Amino acid sequence: MSETNLQLGDDASTNDREIIEFVRREGAVSIAELVKFAGVTATAVRQRLSRLMEQGLIDRETEKAGRGRPTHRYSLSPAGVRTSGTNYEDLAGVLWGEIRAVKDPDVRYGLLKRIVTRLADQYRSRVRGDSLKERMQSLVALMGERNVPFEVTQTEGSQLPVLTALACPYPTLAEQDRTVCSMEKMLFSEVLGEGLRLSSCRLDGASHCTFDTSKNTARRTRTS
Repeated sequence: MSETNLQLGDDASTNDREIIEFVRREGAVSIAELVKFAGVTATAVRQRLSRLMEQGLIDRETEKAGRGRPTHRYSLSPAGVRTSGTNYEDLAGVLWGEIRAVKDPDVRYGLLKRIVTRLADQYRSRVRGDSLKERMQSLVALMGERNVPFEVTQTEGSQLPVLTALACPYPTLAEQDRTVCSMEKMLFSEVLGEGLRLSSCRLDGASHCTFDTSKNTARRTRTS
């Protein structure tokens, strides 16, 4: 998954990723500690923290000490923990290489299918909605928590929704093996309960990868 790398102004010397990693290392920090680390003003730090709290990556706790003004300590939220210290690119590359090395196509497909099923089981319970568009929007929010930007649009002259990946979740692996694209299509089909097709792909020169369905090819895969 891609990493958060948000800038909060021309005077910012430390980006949000570094702030998150600092909080991860320290456990809980104060405004003063972040000012010293980031080398910016307290106002800039508060602006940055407000943004990260709005994104659900940072939590704030109030500490009272005697009769003085309460102080605040900032720590990673569960979503923030998931975005930090999770660079598995090397491991994913090795594991994918082992999958590609399986010579029997049926065995290889079966392995991919099991992987897709396990991933779908993790996502499915968090995807809500009666219509396909609602479920796509719910999936977009879920992927956003993982810092992978998606959006839902509709094709011109059609009421059918289109799921668009604004950034590839597996850019390095996809460059090595397009099977990753097929796996992603299988995953989204399982999670959304509809048979999707990869209608455009970055690897073919498209600006984004898009997944859609049609009335003729839609296949219900989830029971209500």
